Amino acid sequence: MPFATTCRVEAVLVATDPDTFVTRRVEAVEVDLGGIPGDRHHGLTRPAGSREPMYPRGTPIRNRRQLSAVSVEECQAIADGLGLDAVLPEWLGANLLLSGLPELTRLPAGARLLFPSGAGLVCEGENRPCRHPGEVLARLHPLHPERAALPVRFVQVARGRRGIVLSVERPGRIARGDAVRIWLPRR
Repeated sequence: MPFATTCRVEAVLVATDPDTFVTRRVEAVEVDLGGIPGDRHHGLTRPAGSREPMYPRGTPIRNRRQLSAVSVEECQAIADGLGLDAVLPEWLGANLLLSGLPELTRLPAGARLLFPSGAGLVCEGENRPCRHPGEVLARLHPLHPERAALPVRFVQVARGRRGIVLSVERPGRIARGDAVRIWLPRR
């Protein structure tokens, strides 16, 4: 199947503080088969949690959430839906901010994101929204008229717009400004 489209990396982010999922911007990362070394989601396996109710909590499972990506366009749609000027990828705990994919969240599982260095990421599916980013938004916007409701409203507004989770298929460098080719799987 041919490449469907291209997009651009607007920001690369990492979560290195063990006390928070909030990420910080860096110029570039070298991903390995476990994700971003030093990031809180790095690893080949992770413990099962609330998103995997078929396994007892804490059971080691394959890490399909090594990285997460959001789009500029979907972040703005979430901000608009919540009555905010902006929703930054840091507040969502995202590792990549992409532009040129207004429906990034609809990218099918199995799609590949291919970077100039040769690095390749596999889309594992939608990053379903939870309350935690909404709690960050409420903390950062104390004068918002719906501040107390932001955690729940975030889940409602971000559904279908929260971006995707990815795993590393091929190690390499990912940098701000990279042009990314999107390869779609056969249907």
